[in-house]
Amino acid sequence: AWLEAAAFQCGFCTPGWLMGTAALLARTPHPDDARIAAELAGHVCRCCSYPRIRQAVHRAAELMERPDSLKEVPAPARAGAASQQGRPAPALPWDLGTRRPDSFAAMHEGLMTVVAGDGDGHGFDATDEAWVHVGADGSVTAYTGKVDAGQGTRTALALLVAEELAVRPESVTVAMADTDISPFDAGTFGSRSMPHAAPPLRAAAAAAFRLLRAAAADRFSLTADALTAADGIFAGPDGAPSAGYGELVAGQRRVELVPPDAPVTPAARWRAAGRPARPAGAVDVVTGAKKFPSDLRADAMLHGCVLHPPSAGARLLGADTTAAAAMAGVRVIADGDLIGVVAATPAAARSALAAIRADWQEAPGPAAAELESYLRAHPVDGDGRGGPFRHSEGNVEAALASGPVRHEARYSAAYVAHVPLEPRAALACWQGAELKVWAATSTPFRARRELAAALGLAESQVHVVVPDFGGGFGGKHGSAVALEAARLARAVGSPVRVTWSRAEEFTAGYLRPAAVIDVASSADDGGQLTGWSFTNIHSGAAGITTPYLVRNQDVSYQPALGPLARGSYRALAATANNFARESQIDEMAAATGTDPVQFRLRHLDDDRLAAVLTTAAAQIGWERPPPGDGLARVAHGIALGIEKDGRVATAARVAVGPDGTVTVLALVTAVDCGAVVHPDGLRGQVEGAVMMGLGPALFEQIEFAAGRILNGSMPGYRVPRLADLPADVRVVLLDQPDQPPAGGGEAPIIAVAPAIANAIRRACGVRLRSMPLVPSGRVPGIGAS
Repeated sequence: AWLEAAAFQCGFCTPGWLMGTAALLARTPHPDDARIAAELAGHVCRCCSYPRIRQAVHRAAELMERPDSLKEVPAPARAGAASQQGRPAPALPWDLGTRRPDSFAAMHEGLMTVVAGDGDGHGFDATDEAWVHVGADGSVTAYTGKVDAGQGTRTALALLVAEELAVRPESVTVAMADTDISPFDAGTFGSRSMPHAAPPLRAAAAAAFRLLRAAAADRFSLTADALTAADGIFAGPDGAPSAGYGELVAGQRRVELVPPDAPVTPAARWRAAGRPARPAGAVDVVTGAKKFPSDLRADAMLHGCVLHPPSAGARLLGADTTAAAAMAGVRVIADGDLIGVVAATPAAARSALAAIRADWQEAPGPAAAELESYLRAHPVDGDGRGGPFRHSEGNVEAALASGPVRHEARYSAAYVAHVPLEPRAALACWQGAELKVWAATSTPFRARRELAAALGLAESQVHVVVPDFGGGFGGKHGSAVALEAARLARAVGSPVRVTWSRAEEFTAGYLRPAAVIDVASSADDGGQLTGWSFTNIHSGAAGITTPYLVRNQDVSYQPALGPLARGSYRALAATANNFARESQIDEMAAATGTDPVQFRLRHLDDDRLAAVLTTAAAQIGWERPPPGDGLARVAHGIALGIEKDGRVATAARVAVGPDGTVTVLALVTAVDCGAVVHPDGLRGQVEGAVMMGLGPALFEQIEFAAGRILNGSMPGYRVPRLADLPADVRVVLLDQPDQPPAGGGEAPIIAVAPAIANAIRRACGVRLRSMPLVPSGRVPGIGAS
């Protein structure tokens, strides 16, 4: 049932759901949705595959009663990692920084096609690279520096390579995120995988196909047009003569450089891509065989923990490690600014760390209620992610002053935690001066660079391998846990694995930054926008520009010194910026007496964005006011946005009860991400993003005071659960075969909060301008005694 529904993304939580479902169905053969939610309330899927999980539970109940109804699930693409498939990908022996692919020819039989970059291998603007190898055994291996933490990148890339080489997707191995055998990659973030990794891989695979076809034509003394290809075999007219790819490259050790703009198969002619395919490694996920970084073992491995500050900006004055050092089998490590412990078991290491008495000087900081004034009072020139941003057109001040319709508002968004179900983990092994690290990081080449710099090594002495890991959502960039493991391992002379605790994931990591956003807008008597002023303080410039037509606009981002550590998060600031913009747009529609959908369409010149808007509106039944739900008031809300070149619109149906209780009844999301490579995988990503967005929209927020996080635990910090799943969650994919694929993991999250806020406003008349909207579950001021 789980395979049929593809009821997982990273798969870290799946064994627990399967065991819980088996126990549930043993007690209740045919549970309804409410019973499923209640019985499985203790389970969490942070990838938020809840629509499919609920579907899978119902399907499992059906299969127990009618096993003959089992469906055939499409075969998977190969996972590519030796630990998961039992067959290692061919190792590439050259130093990646030297760009010497010809060295491959001396080591491996077959054909390698290489799309090489022209960057320095360090910057985000380095040209993406890709390598495709066809072996003498007929194997096909695609190499990319991207990682897969549940996004389905491995499956989608395998489909594209299979498409260009005319082989089955399950015959393609995708070797990912290994700094010794992968081409350089800046990192897996910003929905870059499909728009950045896919084009060079397609070019390399298509070039390999043309070279193989030319070899077959030469062997058969036929023209290339006379040959057909299928399942890795070229054949002449009527199927003869024929030769497999392995035969055509046997005895060769050949490397060909390919231009990145080499011709590829148009999406309209795809036969493998754009079709159903089981996610790579799916069987390992549902049988519990998949190995995550926190599962890794090595001979003589020890477990380590490191002392972390209790609050942002705290400085260690001293530490008494006497009690920890006296514990049997424990070693205390003091290495510069690092104090850690190593022991034979994780429990022993945790106990030893807890026995250390540390004296900290903590930095003063605001409480959450003081955050807005604190951010306004602490502007900075840059925040590590760039400086201020400003875009200005026309005369905004004059437009705002003269517009007969004007509205001003302040919006805000709270700090939000990533909460991956698998905390950060890394295993470090030293062999002399050589370091090998297996780590959960979205940026393996950045991690290699950081490790080398911190440990006084050349990058060639550091090897970083990234197994598919249990979710990240932007929270696992860099080398923090890998460096801790490496320093401890060097100190004790044995492999050391470090796995952060749940509390450390909250307090030692970083957060999606909070935001304060000031918006002012004006319109003329005809309901046309005339002025737009928009200032984001602290959270960032992602998604800050408006897609709406307005002659006079001033859009700016002001970095500020925040009280908590901040960093990447799914769509980052685009969520807060779209929340503020789409809420303000609804206010302007109301002020001009215009339907919110029509008001938006009036101000759009992007046909693709207009299409997702009208699709979402039609699917929710926008033209038909929703009926009341007993005493509850029910209304629709809608919002749209563009993120990483993906267009999205979400329509929400929300009920507000007499006591102000908010219930999200339906969420319909229409998405245009260009050409769709793996439809079911993309649909799952959209469903997960929408459900993940429900948390920060309604209730997720970090509570803090004086730099200390006060709710850094799963009981204290609520994330979406199965019980939060609306009865109706729908996704509509608008395939665009004539457009390049765009990332689909981030865009769908940005429209959730404003769609719900707009629905609440239409239902009960209350405009909520702070995310989360209803942390108590109720609209303030309604039904209060």
